[in-house]
Amino acid sequence: MPDPTAILLAVGALVIAVLLLALQNQRRRSKRIRQKFDDLEGEEQRMFAFLHDLGLAIENEPSPSLLSRIIVDGIDKVVTARGGAIYFVNAENDFLNPSYISEECPPLIGIPVEIRKKAERDPRALESHLRLSRVAVDEGILGHCLSAGEPIHVRDVKNHPSFRDAFTRYTDDVSVLLSPLRHANKDLGVLVVARRHEDGGFTANDFAVFRSAAEQSSFAIGNARIHREAHEKRAIEGELKNAREVQRILLPQQDPLVAGFRISGTNLPARIISGDYYDYIDLGAQKFGIVIADVSGKGVPAGMLMAMCRSALRSVAVGETSPSNVMAAVNRQIFPDIREDMFISMAYSVLDAASGTLTLARAGHEPALLFRRESGKVELLRSPGLALGIDSGTVFERVTRDQEVELKSGDCVLFYTDGMKEAVDAHEEEFGMERMCEAFRMAAPMGAEAVLTRMQDELTQFTGEGPQMDDITLVAIEKR
Repeated sequence: MPDPTAILLAVGALVIAVLLLALQNQRRRSKRIRQKFDDLEGEEQRMFAFLHDLGLAIENEPSPSLLSRIIVDGIDKVVTARGGAIYFVNAENDFLNPSYISEECPPLIGIPVEIRKKAERDPRALESHLRLSRVAVDEGILGHCLSAGEPIHVRDVKNHPSFRDAFTRYTDDVSVLLSPLRHANKDLGVLVVARRHEDGGFTANDFAVFRSAAEQSSFAIGNARIHREAHEKRAIEGELKNAREVQRILLPQQDPLVAGFRISGTNLPARIISGDYYDYIDLGAQKFGIVIADVSGKGVPAGMLMAMCRSALRSVAVGETSPSNVMAAVNRQIFPDIREDMFISMAYSVLDAASGTLTLARAGHEPALLFRRESGKVELLRSPGLALGIDSGTVFERVTRDQEVELKSGDCVLFYTDGMKEAVDAHEEEFGMERMCEAFRMAAPMGAEAVLTRMQDELTQFTGEGPQMDDITLVAIEKR
């Protein structure tokens, strides 16, 4: 019969052994849990560091390439990837262009055979190809991610369907996490991080962290673009204001004092830069050149052409009393340098204060209005002429003619640009020639300054709160 004491000792030893084994397992499990906790804590700290660096970067308004590097290198550290890249959608929304590819990032696009062969001799060939290659928005894993519109985990890139029919094969053993970058419902690009299979695969937690980091990156890139565009807009507006100030200096600073006459002019630009201009030129011997012009188009190109035209006219006006001859000389100067889709309408007149005559010529410009005090009526001065910049000179000089008008006391002449006549009200009805003539007829007896004031008041009352669509320039000449 077995010794009861021996049995008890054996059972006790077995229990102790089981307990020791359980304790060892528990310790190993605890160690794994602690390691996992440490890994998660480290990942969390790396994520906080990434967000902190990203916030500092945004405050300093970095360039797109620098911000891309900060994002890619930061997320690489967070999920311990081999490398990564950011590709941005181009302005036409048809290609993805690399903004930043980290140094050890595996290829993310198919590589042509000839590039792989060349890279065997010169590794820089592959690097150059990757940094210069753009990707169609519907090709490869990058295009697939953009089309999917959400983060994806590709465990084996070379077997992904997006490379199945590609002319360039993908051969590397790589797994990737990809996310489209979107801000304000607009595709910005694609963010990618990669691991080679030898590094181990991405976990579900890695994917969750990557998704969160990609969302923050989209927000950062979108806001950086908004700030950069706002800064560029402010810079452009500043430059335009400086250009406007230069242009303002080119316009007459005061109306000329001419014995027996009152002359008044104004320029009302629709934008910062005006394509209209007017000018007074003292020709000597009591003669004064008076010009008004309207450059086709608006904005900076029109303003530059206006300045060129003013300079050309001033260079040829002195010593020449025929307005058509002056404009012919201007046309010959500017024609070689004017764009085919641009031209200048101009009215140039020479006022002879001694004789009381006004000699004028039109180069495709609106007819001047002449108020005769004696009859109380308004006449149109329609001297023939072709706009400047359309013809090299042969046709221009054949059709453009002078017209001489004798002004009597109380008579008034109004030159204007088409921005006045073509202004529209809320119902898209034009101010028109009839209203212009009537407003001018009512104001002319009160003098040149009153004409400008009355014309502007009538126009404002007609258009209401609507925006001014075109530049408006007015010049009035009154015979005392």
